[in-house]
Amino acid sequence: MKTWLKVLIIIAVIGIIAAFGVFKYINKPNKDIEKAKAEFTFKADNLYKKYNDNKAKADSLYNEKVIEINGNLSKIDSPSDTLVVAVFTQTLEAPQPQSDDLLGDLNAEGGLRCTMLLKYCDETKKITPNSPVKIKGLCKGMSGTDLIFEKCSIVK
Repeated sequence: MKTWLKVLIIIAVIGIIAAFGVFKYINKPNKDIEKAKAEFTFKADNLYKKYNDNKAKADSLYNEKVIEINGNLSKIDSPSDTLVVAVFTQTLEAPQPQSDDLLGDLNAEGGLRCTMLLKYCDETKKITPNSPVKIKGLCKGMSGTDLIFEKCSIVK
């Protein structure tokens, strides 16, 4: 067999294997966050403090992990019938108030924003502010002053 034909066959086999691997990677099933076991459990203020103290370390430990959060829910944002965000508000602590003309109040409130799964939207809307609640979701890291969670469900 000629050398160029052997090389061509080897390249074709490698290409088929690579294509199969890419196909499997693209079509892998999504993790069912609602049914997944929480990898960590935190009080809302403790998790927020961990991110506020050392964002890089917290991201490496908790980003893309299923986390159960418990605490008193501050408010419910519902910009539409199909989108409900549960908010645990936290106040950043600092010895003296700080201000910046461009950024405004540097001691502004931040919090944990939990975007609820569609089937939990109605139940979440019924929760009164300052009520204790447990919510489980996928941690997506810090965005501005808020810690973001997606695909959240209420833990009973």
